[in-house]
Amino acid sequence: MITWDRVTRAHILRAIEDYDRLGPDRFFAEHGFAPTTTYELAWEDRLYPPKAILGTAYEFATGARLASGDFEGGKSGAVKVLGALGFNARPKQR
Repeated sequence: MITWDRVTRAHILRAIEDYDRLGPDRFFAEHGFAPTTTYELAWEDRLYPPKAILGTAYEFATGARLASGDFEGGKSGAVKVLGALGFNARPKQR
């Protein structure tokens, strides 16, 4: 089971900055995730894939890369962890 105690708000912000710098396609290719299907992370009037951002933040915090299947991305997974760090993830609007 993954523990998130080493991931800080600063790691999340660094992952968001990396997403903005690389763009979605390169970000997913470099960090091994895919676009979100269920939830989106809202930050400064932009939307991000919560699971990919959290997984990348974990890599920044620990040096260990997670695969998408290593942790949950929904309400009881990435969304919950991000919420505990003060971020707003919401159901994806179609």
